Amino acid sequence: MNPPLSPPPSFNISRRRFLQSASASLALASLGAYGLDLVNRKPQRVGLIGTGWYGKSDLFRLMQVAPVEVVALCDVDQHLLQGAADLVNQRQKSGSRPPRLFADYREMLRDKDLDIVLIGTPDHWHALQMIAAVEAGADVYVQKPISVDIAEGEAMLAAARKHQRVVQVGTQRKSTPHLIDAKNRVVAAGLLGKIGQVDLCCYYAMRANDNPPLQPVPEFLDYEMWSGPAPLRPYDGLPHRRWWRAFMEYGNGIVGDMCVHMLDTARWMLDLGWPLRVSSAGGIFVQKNAKSNISDTQSAIFEYPDLTVTWQHRTWGAAPDPDYPWALFIHGDKGVLKASTQQADFIPHDKGVQPIHFDCVYEREEFPQDLTEKDIELNAAPATRLHMLDFLAAIDQRSRPIADIEQGHISTATCILANLAMQTGRTLAYDPQARQITGDAAASKLLRRPYRQPWQHPECG
Repeated sequence: MNPPLSPPPSFNISRRRFLQSASASLALASLGAYGLDLVNRKPQRVGLIGTGWYGKSDLFRLMQVAPVEVVALCDVDQHLLQGAADLVNQRQKSGSRPPRLFADYREMLRDKDLDIVLIGTPDHWHALQMIAAVEAGADVYVQKPISVDIAEGEAMLAAARKHQRVVQVGTQRKSTPHLIDAKNRVVAAGLLGKIGQVDLCCYYAMRANDNPPLQPVPEFLDYEMWSGPAPLRPYDGLPHRRWWRAFMEYGNGIVGDMCVHMLDTARWMLDLGWPLRVSSAGGIFVQKNAKSNISDTQSAIFEYPDLTVTWQHRTWGAAPDPDYPWALFIHGDKGVLKASTQQADFIPHDKGVQPIHFDCVYEREEFPQDLTEKDIELNAAPATRLHMLDFLAAIDQRSRPIADIEQGHISTATCILANLAMQTGRTLAYDPQARQITGDAAASKLLRRPYRQPWQHPECG
């Protein structure tokens, strides 16, 4: 049996020193700061479930920072699967065997021969696949949000602990170099003074507003398996090509997709746990003519002791601060910290104190493959590489990674509570010990979504 997971006492120190040296660059010569011997490291056997956009991106970032052997790929879309296999074969070292290809993740996991499983499927699949992977003995990197309902998240956390597996969540803002720098130099240094308000926002026009016609399911796609535990909607396009994000059947809208990143970042910077209460209001107010059923306008309030965190998204109109359209703003009585994936700015209230600007770190010279990779988020690539290194170090030390499944669960569940608060029109208080919404039996019934047969909702155990 593996020893229990615990925080390594020296890892954060070496991580901090690494970021301070080399200007947070991920030059390969500096990777030893993570306590990883990447020269003599035995390649770990890796499998990827979900070979679309971000699944491949996560896999390629892992391949860039550590010797791994990609032995299995899984997707219900045969075109995506073969395309990913071709790219993996190009990137693997000469003489490597081509990865085995699967349409069913259960078949991929059956032999229990994978050290690491990456999960890049739509949100409605995360719970069943992560639980199956840890039951098969693998450590897991699962994309955010971890689940589509709160009961799934509780079961995922319980499974990770029961099987003593390392589970890293793809909330890589915690590994974003300029945000780590801002946290250390501004928040931890006390430059903001007393903090009483955090504002989170997203004003991207990212809501799908199309009305594609119904059409035959293409032969290369197993739509029944793609839908899995989610409702089987009439087929109207390639839902796995981001169209799925437009529907609550598969996720939790923009709150689940975008708020989870910024809320998780604020929680990490300010050491926040579960909120006391969550309220929310919104709906489809402007973009009423599309099939999409996620809100185009929504606000939420997350209450903490002596601190209020707010969320606002609009998928129409302009951002109030055009430099920070998807961001968090930490307000203190001595200044404000604006932060996004692209930059950060400390703006002091005292004109005698110098403002501080933080630029996003890019690694074009160190990793020239980034420049030719289709659909890559160049600004996020360094953060994902750091996140993978943190994941690998936790695997080696059998410790908790920086984006441990428990933290991913809290951030995900808090965003789900915002949607439930909007749905019910009530302020909600979740008790994670009782796994119930306090004093609201009707809302507690919404913590678990119904699964389409024959799929069974995971249970804590």
